[in-house]
Amino acid sequence: MNNTAYMYQYPYSVNIPLHSLYSSFRCPFLVDYSIVNADLYNRMPDQYLPHMQHFKTNNPIILRDYGPNPFVVNIEDATEENDNFRLALWTGKHLQVTLMSLKVGEDIGLEVHPNLDQFIRIEEGQGLVRMGDSKDKLDFQAMVRDGFIIVIPAGKWHNLINTGNRPLKLYSIYAPPQHPFGTVHATKADAEAAEH
Repeated sequence: MNNTAYMYQYPYSVNIPLHSLYSSFRCPFLVDYSIVNADLYNRMPDQYLPHMQHFKTNNPIILRDYGPNPFVVNIEDATEENDNFRLALWTGKHLQVTLMSLKVGEDIGLEVHPNLDQFIRIEEGQGLVRMGDSKDKLDFQAMVRDGFIIVIPAGKWHNLINTGNRPLKLYSIYAPPQHPFGTVHATKADAEAAEH
């Protein structure tokens, strides 16, 4: 057998026909659903539909708590679609993802989480984050905008203020979870009432 045809091929290249991935949805995580058309979506097995609703053309993301089940979502789209002050998108045993939307001039509120770390990513808008070891000494501050992240260590007092002229949209990851499963606070006043 003549091996010269294969002599210069990259040894790890594999050509997999795409139609085999789309003809069966046994492994949904292997498929890039962003390019799945509506006809293919309509033939998708029922067990995947609750988690894939937002991939259908002109179909909004259903914002609710999907934890602790396996879940896949375009987090940027979900964050930008949320108009609630706070909404729990996924709550598990060790981690929680929440979406937030701060009105112009609104803030999260000065708070501290003694036993958990927090991660925030800004998807839309701009703001000012302040942190410190006590609520009277917030000696760290930074301006943030689309694409910025904020990492808040356990025990740090912190606040985030919307300094822009449109809603500040973000998602937050708490480890472990901070809010009850299914939390939805339409306004900051609702959130404050729930905390008391």
